[in-house]
Amino acid sequence: MTELNSFPIANRWKPADASKIQLYSFPTPNGVKISIALEEMGLPYDAHLANIIEDDQKTPEFLSLNPNGKIPTMIDPDGPGGQPIGIFESGAMLLYLAEKTGKLIPSDPAARIECIQWLFFQMAGVGPMFGQYGHFYKFMAGKLNDNYPTERYQNETRRLLGVLDSRLEGRNWIMGDEYTIADITTFPWVRTVRDFYEAGDAVGLHEFTNVTAWLERCAERPASQKGLTIPARPS
Repeated sequence: MTELNSFPIANRWKPADASKIQLYSFPTPNGVKISIALEEMGLPYDAHLANIIEDDQKTPEFLSLNPNGKIPTMIDPDGPGGQPIGIFESGAMLLYLAEKTGKLIPSDPAARIECIQWLFFQMAGVGPMFGQYGHFYKFMAGKLNDNYPTERYQNETRRLLGVLDSRLEGRNWIMGDEYTIADITTFPWVRTVRDFYEAGDAVGLHEFTNVTAWLERCAERPASQKGLTIPARPS
């Protein structure tokens, strides 16, 4: 395995063990996706807190690996051909890890594509729309002259919950009997609407009974319980 000294981010956040995957993250819905997946896969990794409250993600070292300046990002020292590779965007990271290990993604080609579709459903819909809703519902409450933004994203959040609820009808997991990256990428966002944004009642989350039961199943997994706390939120 090649040393990680060529990565400026690894010089700012020193590896405890350079042979392990280096994860630079913060415990947001997008951040914990990767720690949960790594725990499910049993891959060794070092978790480094990139404190978005202090704009660590905007430092030159972080931007050298992720020019978009968003968490999470990571380095796999044992990438393709045994060479280190840096990866950003949580969806790409999940897909990379699934393909690297052959875990959390169906082996059947048609089911694999179906799983990737639901991964993209979260990346393109659930994450951006839930995030915008949470921003306006929680952080802009009482600061707007017009309720249109909040109502728009609330309606879209409910619509997406309905899509997910329909998908989960008669299924334990998004892909049926197999827990996959499609579940890992999505459930932290539903959990965030309920727990962090405190908007569960506002969006009528209880009406989506398939979603709420699935959310509990996802959260009860040992890897989820551990991964949801990694890296630890600053005190």
